[in-house]
Amino acid sequence: MEMSSLTEKQKHHLRGLGHKLKPVVMIGNAGYTPAIRNELELSLNRHELLKVRVSIGDREARNALIEQLCTETAAQLVQRVGNIALLYRRNPEKPRLVLPK
Repeated sequence: MEMSSLTEKQKHHLRGLGHKLKPVVMIGNAGYTPAIRNELELSLNRHELLKVRVSIGDREARNALIEQLCTETAAQLVQRVGNIALLYRRNPEKPRLVLPK
């Protein structure tokens, strides 16, 4: 399922909502495991918007892993600050968040 890109207005809205969130999924020394992928899928379905803490390697390694997360889960990167990524994926069956046009 290919998602359309978020507009700047929508990203701004999602960043505001994501500001108060705590990281739900944390990727550390064990790396990106099938259990973490499963948890990421469940969390995206449940919450649509979530923070992921990626505490591995250098900036390039974190960027590559965040890109992989987005690709494999069809999520969109809203924002990245340091080792925290804010991801969004609309739940097609039960949307929770209303995005501005």
